[in-house]
Amino acid sequence: MMPLQRTKEQNTMPKLVIALAIAVVGARPVFASQETDVMAPVRQFVCGFNKNDIKMAQAACADQTFIIDDFPPHEWRGSGATSKWFRDLTRMGKKNGMSDSFVTLLKPRQVDVTGTHAYVVVPINLRYNDKGQLVKRTGLMTLALHKGVDGWRIAAWAWTWG
Repeated sequence: MMPLQRTKEQNTMPKLVIALAIAVVGARPVFASQETDVMAPVRQFVCGFNKNDIKMAQAACADQTFIIDDFPPHEWRGSGATSKWFRDLTRMGKKNGMSDSFVTLLKPRQVDVTGTHAYVVVPINLRYNDKGQLVKRTGLMTLALHKGVDGWRIAAWAWTWG
């Protein structure tokens, strides 16, 4: 009985499968590292918000930032947008008896990185006091980030309540 002869394609197929498996396994740490890097300013922003440290939150943002939120004037843009948004949020909170806001970031649903641009969707839990009553809300924070010489910075973001 003669041994079966394998074609050139049949000989290279196992090598391709092994190479693909190595590429997939090896790419995981790169993606995890990218996600960690992109999420760092998001976490910094939320940490600054939770501590009422507007300088910390502003430092996570690009010089030119665009913000959309559910209270007037509903949009803030340009240099210092984060500080202006925070000022308006604080005024609205005082006017309406809201205090002690705290945001918890959950596991990101989407982190897409293309070169120096990233798109992030992350679920959030928000709690605050409304005239002495604890309020809990869930939602999403959607962000666009740019990577520059100083690393990743938030270029735009919006809350969406669920």
